[in-house]
Amino acid sequence: MTLDPEYLRGTIAAVHSVLKHTSCPENVFFHFIAAESSPANTNDLAQTVRSAFPYLSFQVYLFREKFVTGLISSSIRRALDSPLNYARIYLADILEPSIKRVIYLDSDVIVVDDIQKLWRIPLSGGRTIGAPEYCHANFTKYFSDEFWSDREFSRVFEGKRPCYFNTGVMVMDLVRWREGDYTRKIEKWMRIQKERRIYELGSLPPFLLVFGGDVEAIDHRWNQHGLGGHNVENSCRNLHAGPVSLMHWSGKGKPWVRLDAKKPCPVDYLWAPYDLYNSHTHSQY
Repeated sequence: MTLDPEYLRGTIAAVHSVLKHTSCPENVFFHFIAAESSPANTNDLAQTVRSAFPYLSFQVYLFREKFVTGLISSSIRRALDSPLNYARIYLADILEPSIKRVIYLDSDVIVVDDIQKLWRIPLSGGRTIGAPEYCHANFTKYFSDEFWSDREFSRVFEGKRPCYFNTGVMVMDLVRWREGDYTRKIEKWMRIQKERRIYELGSLPPFLLVFGGDVEAIDHRWNQHGLGGHNVENSCRNLHAGPVSLMHWSGKGKPWVRLDAKKPCPVDYLWAPYDLYNSHTHSQY
């Protein structure tokens, strides 16, 4: 997970939820990524985590944004342009080579199941990442008309059945990632984006370009995403039908912001019980 001062309250709630629902919290180790240019230094961020969870096993790593700043193109929402939003691309470089497998989680999630179940999901067929896929979504809308009209670009999906997946919850095999040099492959598409403007949605599209059609499909229960509403406008959404193991407030609206503003969505009350970073409680009206 990343440690961003702006989303720190969400991170603390997410960690709380993981620990609350796992059968063996002592077996969970957290790798936190903090931006080198963060206004809060890593010691302060680490102390915030430690004060909330005195016995938590974790390490904080510095992400040097200079590696990605020149590759970032503006997207439809400012938060998506943060260099730290691209840190997930560099996990295989940031973490020690001895770290072979991780679960990546965004800071706006709540886990309501045992995280070990997600950890145990095998990545079959030599796949590098696993995530819930949404094949009913209109995949073409994630790229511009210029992309689809350029034969050299669109042939990246030849022979594949690519589906949309959300990169806020991923099981990642870092050994295969390093062997496949996937960081460089994603960077290649980011450079093309700087020149040709082939997508609009931050760090997601280059993941789709590199891994679309080659993702281990994980049950949808592990990413009930979109609870933050639309990417541009604040709006309320309900949980999708079916079982839930992880709730994800992707989109513009964040539950702690809406609760503090006294303008919560109904689903935000499912996040509130895990809110340790703020001392006051939330009453449902």
